[in-house]
Amino acid sequence: MIKALTLLVSMLSVAASAQDRFANVQIKTTPLNGSAFMLVGAGGNIGVSAGDDGILIVDDQFEPLAEKIAAALKDINKSPVKYVVNTHYHGDHTGGNAWFKENQDATIFAHDNVRVRMTLGQDAKPTSFPVVTYDQGLKFHFNGDTIHLKHLNKGHTDGDSVVFFEEANVLHAGDLYFNGFFPFIDLSSGGDVHGFIDSIEQMLAMIDNNTQIIPGHGELATKADLKEYLNMLYVTRDAVARMKFNGMTLEQAIEEGLDDKWEPWGNFFIKEDRWIRTLYLGL
Repeated sequence: MIKALTLLVSMLSVAASAQDRFANVQIKTTPLNGSAFMLVGAGGNIGVSAGDDGILIVDDQFEPLAEKIAAALKDINKSPVKYVVNTHYHGDHTGGNAWFKENQDATIFAHDNVRVRMTLGQDAKPTSFPVVTYDQGLKFHFNGDTIHLKHLNKGHTDGDSVVFFEEANVLHAGDLYFNGFFPFIDLSSGGDVHGFIDSIEQMLAMIDNNTQIIPGHGELATKADLKEYLNMLYVTRDAVARMKFNGMTLEQAIEEGLDDKWEPWGNFFIKEDRWIRTLYLGL
């Protein structure tokens, strides 16, 4: 009995801590082209299609933010969320899945591997799992737009999708794009350095100079911003590859570091040493 009470108190404490963490988070809405919008709060940026057909969202951040996200969406369109698309399985992009399923009867879509990884997670809610999955991709014809879900080969994880709003000319890049920062390549979840770079090259081929790009993290971007990001990937990858080829150990490569011009790119949660580690282990 005492153990059970202790566990209950611990669980309640964790829940309260999670709520406190997000208590002051505000959801910011930015109108984009056509029926597309971008929502920013805590976690991955959210893409939105809102119109006469209802609401589709791309990613949904953390579960404690779901009601705030729903309130921000209601300011755009009074309809409940009809569809949720997950760009990958990480919790800062899928945490609201269960809430939108349970409270608004949303249908969740994602790549096959997203469902696989989510079902293997500890304490995962079945209502958070994608119910429609795909291998290469699919299309929505929704709110006067054609919305393309396209799986790109192993990059950030092994289940990445990008979402392109064709008429609005908006691309949601998921966590294949950290605007202005070193990215997180989740090698333990099928992420791949070479595949990551290839995915950026594929995205650049999909868009034009007028495309608005929603990154997984960071500010709304342009094609020029994405090109700058790709250049950073090329140059830092090659620098670490040279260190490794010349016989440096991982620790020596980290000590050597990158050119000082890349220092600002380490101002998010992936610092320079972790980025070097990822490149070294992934090459």
